[in-house]
Amino acid sequence: MQTKADLFGEDAPPRVKIAVADIDGVLRAKYVSKEKFASAREDGFGFCNVIFGWDSQDMLYGGAAADPGFADAHATVAEETGRRLPWEGGTPLFLADFRDDAGIAGTACPRALLRRVVERAASLGFIARFGPEYEWFAYRETPGSLAEKDYRHPTPLSPGMFGYSALRTGQRADLMRDLFEQLAAFDVDLEGLHTETGPGVLEAAISHREALEAADQAVLFKQAVKEISYGHGLVSSFMAKPSADLPGCGGHLHQSLWRDGENAFHDADGRHGMSQVFESYLAGQLRLLPVLMPLFAPTVNSYKRYVAGSWAATRANWGVDNRTVALRVIPGSADATRLETRVPGADANPYLAIAAALAAGLHGIAEGWTLDAAPVTGSSYAQEIGVSLPHHLGAAAGALGGSAVAAELFGSGFRDHFVATRQWEWEQYLGAVTDWEARRYFELA
Repeated sequence: MQTKADLFGEDAPPRVKIAVADIDGVLRAKYVSKEKFASAREDGFGFCNVIFGWDSQDMLYGGAAADPGFADAHATVAEETGRRLPWEGGTPLFLADFRDDAGIAGTACPRALLRRVVERAASLGFIARFGPEYEWFAYRETPGSLAEKDYRHPTPLSPGMFGYSALRTGQRADLMRDLFEQLAAFDVDLEGLHTETGPGVLEAAISHREALEAADQAVLFKQAVKEISYGHGLVSSFMAKPSADLPGCGGHLHQSLWRDGENAFHDADGRHGMSQVFESYLAGQLRLLPVLMPLFAPTVNSYKRYVAGSWAATRANWGVDNRTVALRVIPGSADATRLETRVPGADANPYLAIAAALAAGLHGIAEGWTLDAAPVTGSSYAQEIGVSLPHHLGAAAGALGGSAVAAELFGSGFRDHFVATRQWEWEQYLGAVTDWEARRYFELA
C-alpha cells in the first residue's frame, strides 16, 4: 500500500477523490480539496444518503428509502484504502463508508455490512481471506456509440471463441500491459490474466487478501478495468449475461479461514483434506445458498447465466475440483486448501457477495452443521443433486425477504432495505416491453 508521503507528495494534484459503493456496488464519488480532505479524515464528512435511495439509473426506489428528505449522512474515510489513480495524474483516492449510527446509510452501506461480518469472524477466532476472480466482455465501443446503437450488437474486442489465447493477448499486448501495470500501480495485484471463451472475453484473478481488503480490491478492480478500457477506446462490461448465445461472466470467490496463522480449512487426515471447520463452513453455504441468492445475483440479468452447460451452477451442490457445481472444494497444501463459491456473477456487489459467503459459512460453524450431502462427481447438469436455485430475481427476493436467518446474519434493517431494492428492480423489468415481445406478438396478437 502506498504511504501517506507517496499520496500527498509535492507531485500530487491539489484534489482528492472520495468514493462510496452503493447498494449495486457502483462507486459514487466526488472530488474535494486537500484542505477539505484534511478535515474529512479527522472528523468525517457529509455524503448525501440518496445514494442508498436510488437505483443504478438514479431513479428513486419506491418505498425503499427511509429518509424522504435525503439528508447528508456522516461518512468515515477508510484510511487503509488510500492510493493514487495512475490514469488521473496521480490523484489520491480513498474509499469511505458509514457507521451503524448513520441512519439509512449506516443500515444499507455494503462496506459497513461486510465489516460487521468480518468482526463476527474475529469473535469466533477466524481471519477470512478471499481471492475474487472476474470475467468480463471488452467491446470496441464508447459510451456514446453504445447509446447510439441502443446497446444492440456491440463490436467485441476480438472475434470468435478463443479461451487462453496466446494470439489474442499478443495482439492486444498494449491492453494486457496496461491492465497489469496500471492495476499494480493502483495497489490492485493480479495473479493472472487471460482470454476466456467468447468474443472479447477476459478473465483476471486478484491476489487473495483479508475479506474487507479483498472486497475493496474487487470494487476498485472493476472500476479500474472500465477506466483503463476507456483509455484504449473500449468499453468493458461485467454484465452477467450480455448475450443469450454466449457464456456469461462469473465473479467467483476463493476463500479460506485462518486461525493462529494456520489455514483452518486444512486437515491432511480429513475427508478430501478438509477439516471439520471447513465441512461446517461448506454446510452453511450449501444450506443457505438458495435464500441468499440476491446477494450473489442482484439483477434481472443475473439469473439468465444459470443454465445447464454454462459453467454456472443451477443447484445448491458441491464437489471436489468440479467446475459444474455451486461450491467447489479445492484440496491442496496447508496454504492452498480452499473453497470456491462459483455462484456469484461478475455483476454482484463484491461487499455483499463476500459478506453472504462468509456469513453463511460462519453460521454453519456456529451451529455445528455437518456436511451430509455427498459431493457431485461428473457433470452436475446431468444429475438432479441439490436444491434448485431460484430462476429469477422476483423469486429470489421473495425467499430472502422471508428468511429469518438472513435477518439474523445481516440485521432485519439491511435485509428489508435490500429486498425492497431488488423487488423494485424486478418490478421495473415486469413493466418493460421488450424486443422479444414485439417480435412475438406485435402482428399476430
